[in-house]
Amino acid sequence: MNSSKNSVNWLSFAPAVFVGLWATGFIGSRLSAPYAEPLSFLSIRFAIVTVLFVLISLAFKAKWPTPRVAMWAVVIGCFTQGGYLGGVFWAIYYGMPAGIAALITALQPLLTAMLAGIILGEKTGWKHWTGLMLGLFGVALVVWPKLSFASIGITPVTLGVTFMATMSITLGSIMQKKFLAVIDLRVGNALQFAGGGMVVFAVALMSENFNITWNGDVIFAMVWLVFVLSLGAVSMLFLMIRHGEVSKVSSLFFLVPAVTAVIAYFLFDETLGLIQLVGMVVCSAGVLLVTRKAG
Repeated sequence: MNSSKNSVNWLSFAPAVFVGLWATGFIGSRLSAPYAEPLSFLSIRFAIVTVLFVLISLAFKAKWPTPRVAMWAVVIGCFTQGGYLGGVFWAIYYGMPAGIAALITALQPLLTAMLAGIILGEKTGWKHWTGLMLGLFGVALVVWPKLSFASIGITPVTLGVTFMATMSITLGSIMQKKFLAVIDLRVGNALQFAGGGMVVFAVALMSENFNITWNGDVIFAMVWLVFVLSLGAVSMLFLMIRHGEVSKVSSLFFLVPAVTAVIAYFLFDETLGLIQLVGMVVCSAGVLLVTRKAG
């Protein structure tokens, strides 16, 4: 009787751990960007992660799904891994300022709330919408000092790719909740990273030369992104989606730019001003409003 209760006790601390881990992904991307083409780097990362999850699934004799469920897992991976990560990495590599990319991708919780209400029937009351708007406003405050609207990297193509990436993770998260509620997480991750890998590899073959300089920064970034992000944070995200409302889980993404700014302050001596600190408080208030239980 206690095992059922203990099985979801992790939900109380999972959001904080997830946000912290997910934020480090942007730091890892920053380390590899000067030395590796984005989709080539992601192709190798996804291939390693896929093999690791297959080996883990075999070692623990995980149950493999029916062909129909497996197909959905691959398709969802094309969105959540290939479309989202591939799009963001590509746009930033080709000049999209990270601050503006963060603002665009911060639309994801709002889009998810809208579509989750239509597709999944999740209720979104006024507190939910108020919290989402607060979160978006907080993100704007956090990234505002670093925005560069004069950047030559802001083009219709990079803007379009960033919006595409945002829609990809939005749709992928909703499909994850709708179609993969019972799949073994280890097998599901293997199939999803395989799907995402096929997308980025296909585009890399058409547009890149797989130029990667394997120095200390790139190797560290690869190891960190594979083990901490792909095996850790992504698995935690999917577990939270499975056990909670997808619109509430998505609101956690509002906190990622703030945590990333704090990490960059300590690791790269980046500035962290009063307006950003205020933005962090606003983000936290918005997420709290969205995720707190009624009553």
